[in-house]
Amino acid sequence: MQSGMVDDTHAAARKSWVVSANAHTDFPIQNLPLGIFSPPGASPRGGVAIGDAIFDLQAAHERGLFKGLAAEAVRAADGGTLNALLALGSQARRALRLQLAALLDAESVERNRIEPMASQLLHEASACTMHLPVRIGDYTDFFASINHAMNIGKVVRPDTPLLPNYKHVPTAYHGRASSVRVSGTPVIRPNGQTKGPNDARPQFGPSRRLDIEVELGVWIGQGNALGHPIPIGEAADHIAGFCLLNDWSARDIQAWEYQPLGPFLGKNFVSTVSPWIVTPEALAPFRVAQSARAADDPTPLPYLMDETDQQTGALDVNLEVLFSTEQMRAKGLPPKLLSRGNAGALYWTVAQLIAHHTSGGCDLRSGDLLGSGTISGTAPDTLGSLLEMTQGGKTPIALETGETRTFLDDGDEVTLRAHARRHGFATIGFGQCRGMVVASPPVKSAQSTVLRSPL
Repeated sequence: MQSGMVDDTHAAARKSWVVSANAHTDFPIQNLPLGIFSPPGASPRGGVAIGDAIFDLQAAHERGLFKGLAAEAVRAADGGTLNALLALGSQARRALRLQLAALLDAESVERNRIEPMASQLLHEASACTMHLPVRIGDYTDFFASINHAMNIGKVVRPDTPLLPNYKHVPTAYHGRASSVRVSGTPVIRPNGQTKGPNDARPQFGPSRRLDIEVELGVWIGQGNALGHPIPIGEAADHIAGFCLLNDWSARDIQAWEYQPLGPFLGKNFVSTVSPWIVTPEALAPFRVAQSARAADDPTPLPYLMDETDQQTGALDVNLEVLFSTEQMRAKGLPPKLLSRGNAGALYWTVAQLIAHHTSGGCDLRSGDLLGSGTISGTAPDTLGSLLEMTQGGKTPIALETGETRTFLDDGDEVTLRAHARRHGFATIGFGQCRGMVVASPPVKSAQSTVLRSPL
């Protein structure tokens, strides 16, 4: 279903005077995602992706191109993070979007004034450095795909793959915000403690079962006060945007450590996000009804149920996993498409995740990151983790080079992509969420020297 936020900025016929934006599969003028970038030799600043370029918000503001609430939003984006802009809420984002669309439109009444400034306003994206768009205070990773929960459960608990609480409560764990990194950052294979089924005792060393998790990331805009939950009907107003998220997982470390308190070192070594914040406004045409629950599934408790959210709270976003090895790249082979899923497969809406997260009084803050959890469909080519694709390592993936994979080797590179497509609207994308695995650092043995107290 279409949301009430669909307007002229989504018109498929709209074109930009930035020629590379026209028919761009990620960043046409209908998208206008927000990010933090550094032009060559300059400091980090707010920008907007438009085709193969980045529109410099700071430079545009200095030239008086924004007015009113949009100008306030741009001022809030000056300083190396977008936290203050996101905290302004949806009205400021919409005002900025409307003025950006007008400035960049091929039919803009100000085109003759703006186009001569193009060399100061636009930067070639490939020449710029992207940064984390916000200062992340907290990161919570949910488990919102029932297909993923069932698939994992069949591997680790064949007799009871789905725990009894799953259909009643959105489950999650609190992740480590300090190790969230922007796309392109190397993924250092983690060391950790593992214990195989035939091992007499645990050992410490590099993870041998390094995995991916294909997720949507959710950026929080306006927060809530401690002790004041966000009602389900208002939860969508607290979403500032979306990104791609790969929550890399060391399955062997995770398997040994997770009982009874859940993930720890198997998850906290790095999580990768795509650099652009795709706003709820840009995604308005791609909102759809939440998938119907099975007839015998329980109805969520009232604090998790809102009819509008059930009708428009899901997103029709297609997700892809691309994979390459050192051998593949050396031979000039293209990355292999491992999976193609859809965010509509989530069992819980993002609004339900936010309502539950705050239901006990927890306060969310601008720039907090939520992960949807691994997004998997029901078909073999829609799975969001190697653990599922290889059935726990029992069915290796065959590659054109003759190599096989069950989990990731050093030198392997994984790229996530996502696009929202709908007849009558321009396709928009999220950009890349990419990481290459590099070897673990050497494990240092304990020093034999005894340090004496100066006292």
